[in-house]
Amino acid sequence: MTILVTGAAGFIGSHVVKALAARGQQVLGIDNFNAYYDVRLKQFRLRELEDLANFSMIKVDLADAARLLEAMKPHMDSITHIVHLAAQAGVRHSIDQPLDYLSANLAGHLHVLELARRLPNLDNLVYASSSSVYGAREDGAFSLADRADAPVSLYAATKRADELMSSAYSHLYRIPQTGLRFFTVYGPAGRPDMAYFKFTEAVLGGSPINVHGDGTQRRDFTYIDDIVAGVVAAVDRPSDSGSYHRLFNLGNDSPEPLSRLIDWIEVACGERAKINYSPKAAGDVPATWADITDSRQYLEYEPKVSLEEGVGRFVHWYRGYVNA
Repeated sequence: MTILVTGAAGFIGSHVVKALAARGQQVLGIDNFNAYYDVRLKQFRLRELEDLANFSMIKVDLADAARLLEAMKPHMDSITHIVHLAAQAGVRHSIDQPLDYLSANLAGHLHVLELARRLPNLDNLVYASSSSVYGAREDGAFSLADRADAPVSLYAATKRADELMSSAYSHLYRIPQTGLRFFTVYGPAGRPDMAYFKFTEAVLGGSPINVHGDGTQRRDFTYIDDIVAGVVAAVDRPSDSGSYHRLFNLGNDSPEPLSRLIDWIEVACGERAKINYSPKAAGDVPATWADITDSRQYLEYEPKVSLEEGVGRFVHWYRGYVNA
């Protein structure tokens, strides 16, 4: 039994690999090591995985369908699960470089689905979606029953398109699939384009932080360990309800204003932030808040890490990383 993890050198992917390998499972990772952010951070994550006896890594771009299938040929009979986390992230980047999302998020996802339908022993495909599919709403928790047909960024549109492609493939080829809508994931070895990373870097470096908007926008900040627990639970629980495609929210169910994130960064860093405010950025939404009722019921998902504790853990990691 082998679990294929795409985006294995990414933030969430590397943490998922560690969790699966710690259970003694054979994990095969793939990543294209693109340069959306400093590749040295991906190499750092990979170094933490290289000593795992039950993990192996292949460099391949999911947008190259022929290369992907060729790389997977020796593993076709052994792969029983796929955790598809590779994607081009970033709401703002999707405004500046939209074609990056065509190849990575649309073609890449379709190529994973094509791979999945050729695997003779596949039990489950778990893939990453995003809270951004809900669009620019701000009242109450985001429920799976809510419509998700008004994205405000191309990134969000590609993630919703991935969900629809997965639904079609599940129907056509009876591939059990679980899509996970992640809500603002943060933590050690996280993405440097995210606010918590950039703010920490600025505060510790004595530079001002740039806040788009007035700091009242709310996010359902979700610590990486809680997200990983939800991903692993989804791997272990393929759909048995007669519906081959399911969606779940993975969030903290506790939205906080951006100003509160800054407060906890200041506490963890022991420094006051200098803040430059600017107009709200295109594609940003006013709030996110995950209704995790279904996740609690079917995945036994229960977030445990508060924003205060999670930010403290991240800042501790960051200090060690930059001083290594």
